[in-house]
Formats: sequence, structure tokens, C-alpha cells
Amino acid sequence: MSIIYVLLTISIVVALGFFAAFVISVRSGQYDDTYTPSVRMLFEDEVVKESTEDQPIENNDKH
Repeated sequence: MSIIYVLLTISIVVALGFFAAFVISVRSGQYDDTYTPSVRMLFEDEVVKESTEDQPIENNDKH
């Protein structure tokens, strides 16, 4: 039973170590995207689909 406590303690310490490494790397700018903003103006614009709101509504009521 004591080995479970030891393994649980070790796993929590390892998890906290990975979490601390992640937080430090985010704060230091490791995941900042410096390439995309500089070439964003070179990308093609997406085609905008025309809305169907301007088309006349067909009335199929035959009274």
C-alpha cells in the first residue's frame, strides 16, 4: 500500500514539473507566432458568399 503513495507523489511531482516548464515557455514567448503576421497581406482573401436575403421570396400560396 505504501508503494501507491510513493508512485502518486512521484507522478504529481513530475506533472507539476511539466506544468511549470509549460508556463515558463509561454511567458518567455516560445509559442508566439512571428511569421504569420508578416505574410498575412500576401495571402488570398477568402471568397465571400452572397447572402440569400436579397433574393425575392417566392409565394407559393394559391388562393
